[in-house]
Amino acid sequence: MSNDWIVDYLQPRLTRNGSEHLSRQLYRQLRELIRLRRLAGGSALPASRTLAQTLRLGRNTVLSAYDQLAAEGYLESRHGSGTYVCEAFGHAAPQSARADALPRQLSLRGQALANASRLPARKLGAFVPGQPELELFPHKQWRQCLNRRQRSAPLAWLHYQHQGGLPELRAILSQYLHLTRSVRCQPEQVVIVPGAQSALTLLAQLLAEPGDTAWIEEPGYTGAQAAMLAAGLRCQAVRVDEQGLRPDPASDPPRLIYVTPAHQYPTGAVMSLPRRLELLAQARCHDSWIVEDDYDGEFCYSSAPLAGLQSLDQDGRVIYVGTFSKVMFPGLKLAYLILPAELVDPYRRCQARLQGEGSYLQQAAVADFIEQGHFARHIRHMRELYQRRQQLLRHAMEQRLGSALPLHGGDAGMHLLAELPDGFDEWELQTAAAERQLWLRPLARHFLDTPYRNGLVLGYAGIADHAMRPAVQQLADLLETRLK
Repeated sequence: MSNDWIVDYLQPRLTRNGSEHLSRQLYRQLRELIRLRRLAGGSALPASRTLAQTLRLGRNTVLSAYDQLAAEGYLESRHGSGTYVCEAFGHAAPQSARADALPRQLSLRGQALANASRLPARKLGAFVPGQPELELFPHKQWRQCLNRRQRSAPLAWLHYQHQGGLPELRAILSQYLHLTRSVRCQPEQVVIVPGAQSALTLLAQLLAEPGDTAWIEEPGYTGAQAAMLAAGLRCQAVRVDEQGLRPDPASDPPRLIYVTPAHQYPTGAVMSLPRRLELLAQARCHDSWIVEDDYDGEFCYSSAPLAGLQSLDQDGRVIYVGTFSKVMFPGLKLAYLILPAELVDPYRRCQARLQGEGSYLQQAAVADFIEQGHFARHIRHMRELYQRRQQLLRHAMEQRLGSALPLHGGDAGMHLLAELPDGFDEWELQTAAAERQLWLRPLARHFLDTPYRNGLVLGYAGIADHAMRPAVQQLADLLETRLK
């Protein structure tokens, strides 16, 4: 706590016309700050003369409080340096609950949300899904874009924004998505959002009532599950096969349908055209909204990137979600929506109220990054790199494990699904692998219902070429003892 904060804390708490002397009041307030570790061990207190002048007290009043605290072991004086909190108060002690306090409980929805929200033990390392190659990102060009915009940034960018994103970036994205993903939209339909996860959460709140049904891919993206649970929706697992989401006629009519058609997460399936048309027909029949999450669709290896499901939509039911986290870097926290025209204004207003908009400086830098060609060149470079790393992973796995661990997916994306035998303990394997600095994602984590298949989601994009074989060797050592 800085000296200014100490003064701000003390000023309203000193009663000048009370019965208790001011030195005693000052002593009590400072002692409480120290006992609660608001003033940690080693913190410097304001000089007695300075504190007296600022609080409009006599210096002897401050000295009396300091002396009492020093006598009780709360403060110590250092010759020629000042007065400091005793080092014994350096670490915060856990606050004990009152004996008569009732246990505090999350709501039922909060419990379900917390159970669905597992945090990764580590963000970087071998086999982490969704981890892009960050060292080869064009940092120099990105800094140039940022610096140029910083020098010319208008004052208005420092205020709260409610336009739905920088118009310049919205226009560039509209053109880019039309050319690369066949997305049909006007710049006004593009809304820049502070991350795809926050967008999914707000969409679920805006488009469905608590208790409504949401179809979720099974296995599927846990972030979508959490977003629906946060909005009070009832998630219904809909199985995925080699053609993508497979609607079940017995499923309850959905208000929302969440899909990853270009590259299903985590199985890697690409939704076929007949299945896409069937899904659009289902949405029309049930008057549903479809949320199309195109989280890594730029990385397609067997053909050009596929047209978005949104491009087939004739009813304005598909909401397209894209992100810069995979193609640039996760810390950017920038994504975008393509919304049907009637949703743009309510979404923009609710986002401004509940979440706020991201930095317009960063959005302007991204617009320049795209306009100057750095974005497209980086995607091409990463597409070639990730395809090579996938091949390295496949080759190393085949050499060490043969057909014992079949791999699925690979037409697109940044991960493969390794199939494990029935009954295999994925969680035990995850724990054992972490001891070797391998970060495995059990497929079981992606099921809402009881898992009906076993596997590992193996990310390869962030593993350097020279590190791929050693990582696979360690994984194979762990697996060989368990597959016998």
